[in-house]
Amino acid sequence: MALGRFLLCLHSHMPYVLSHGKSPHGTDWITESAAECYLPLLDVLYRLEEQGIYPRWTVNVTPILAEQLEDESFKAEFEDYCDSRAAFARGDAVRFRENGEGLGMVGLAGYWARIYERAKDQFQNRWNRSIVSGFRHFQEIGSIEIITSGVTHGYQPLLGTEESCRAQIQLGVDTYKKHFGRQPRGIWLPECAYRPRYAWKSPVDDSEVPWERAGTDEWLAKYNLEYFFVDSHMIRGGTPLGTYAANFPQLAELFARSSRYFTPSEEVRSEYEHYILPTGETCFSRDPETTVKVWSGDVGYPGDPHYLEFHKQLYPGRLKYWRISENKADLGSKQPYDPYRAYENVAEHARDMVNVIKGALAKYRGQADRNGTLVAMYDTELFGHWWWEGPEFLYELARALHADGEVEMASGGDVLDRDPARHLINLPEGSWGEGGYHYIWLNGENAWTWKQLHPAQRRMREMSRTLADGPAREIVRQAGRELLLAESSDWQFLISTQAARDYAEVRFSDHIDRFNRLAELASQVHHGHLMTADEQEFLADCQQKDAPFADLNPALWA
Repeated sequence: MALGRFLLCLHSHMPYVLSHGKSPHGTDWITESAAECYLPLLDVLYRLEEQGIYPRWTVNVTPILAEQLEDESFKAEFEDYCDSRAAFARGDAVRFRENGEGLGMVGLAGYWARIYERAKDQFQNRWNRSIVSGFRHFQEIGSIEIITSGVTHGYQPLLGTEESCRAQIQLGVDTYKKHFGRQPRGIWLPECAYRPRYAWKSPVDDSEVPWERAGTDEWLAKYNLEYFFVDSHMIRGGTPLGTYAANFPQLAELFARSSRYFTPSEEVRSEYEHYILPTGETCFSRDPETTVKVWSGDVGYPGDPHYLEFHKQLYPGRLKYWRISENKADLGSKQPYDPYRAYENVAEHARDMVNVIKGALAKYRGQADRNGTLVAMYDTELFGHWWWEGPEFLYELARALHADGEVEMASGGDVLDRDPARHLINLPEGSWGEGGYHYIWLNGENAWTWKQLHPAQRRMREMSRTLADGPAREIVRQAGRELLLAESSDWQFLISTQAARDYAEVRFSDHIDRFNRLAELASQVHHGHLMTADEQEFLADCQQKDAPFADLNPALWA
């Protein structure tokens, strides 16, 4: 008899970073992720399929990521990227020989050359230059279930209009259907951020009067989405942690306002249960114990001293030749990486994870007298990019769970079909960010982005109602693209964390500036203005530079 279910959810996302012949800064994010994460994940699924193992992982491919992966400019750039990385590795091998650095380092350079040659070969010959079609294949044979997300990962609770909330969800569903040929059952809410229905007001506009807004779950119900994921503190109904009230008082007001509409249940809630909301959607929450095992470089598996060191790279190729080593803090003392020794530890860590999963599920069954579901939620980019051995860990974990047989591997849709939720829940407002609320995406460092987004969202609504079917239709369509790209939650996150603040500020400002100029131009053209050569060139540049969602309906925000 099974102890319970294991639901692995991988969140695959990248903000819009394609260059289309412009400045290449930022495009390395998606080429690196394709080579280090997405293709290795497909290879893992391919090898499991050959053994008759169908792990039933739940995989989110955000619509904006799918659009980029299917863009011809990405495909050509990825092939060039693989060639250049392999060439850097071969050059490193020559220098290692000349410098007398030993056969180990020379061999490791050869290892990297083969890695990128193989990535290019798989991309071209196994997947016919379409990573998306690879994921679609594994959904169609039953290995995984693919879910959607907000179309450009817009932070749902803080979007300034109902129409922008609707556009993110509706276009997220439509884009999923375009790439995967079916209706999605589940959705990854960007940043796992949820807002219930209540009288909302903009936290960056003191003059706004509160107005009744639909809850996030109501938009999901409208587009027939059946389930989503939240952090465990929201299931338990606890007050989010953190110091947002002191740092940004408007957030404290927002939380107090939403809390009036939320009455915590007296029943004991557990992250091993799934719950149904009054609107009919089911929510799952992540298990904290398995999260630490995989996320933490201090106490988790990725901190093993034999695994590849992420932070030390050899320039100009930026290839990695060192292991984490026993002294984690001193980059200068890092020892050479031995992939054979590193991979010896992967199976052991996978077996340990199986025991952790079984222990948690057995404990819950003893408490609740029924089988629970352990939900492990991670960014896909963790496996391969941040933790090089991560994809092999997933492979060994699937094999170990299959061989053990005491835990059922299940997708979100599988759980709904076999064990519909038994308990009703009302969720508080929150996210999976630091402090459990909105602070990472709205604080003193990035509030200026919302002060520009909210007027733009209102302006898009008006254009969609009045200009979408006239002579300015194509201008309004492009303005919609720019607004969607500006709404990505990544820009606020990168500003807050200082990870790539300058880049995020430039990208956000570029999309908003283009939106505002297009909006002015659309109004002028609608009233009879004939575009000048410079204006035509500007529109064409926008259409070429920011080109996702070819079939975007400019009336989407009406």
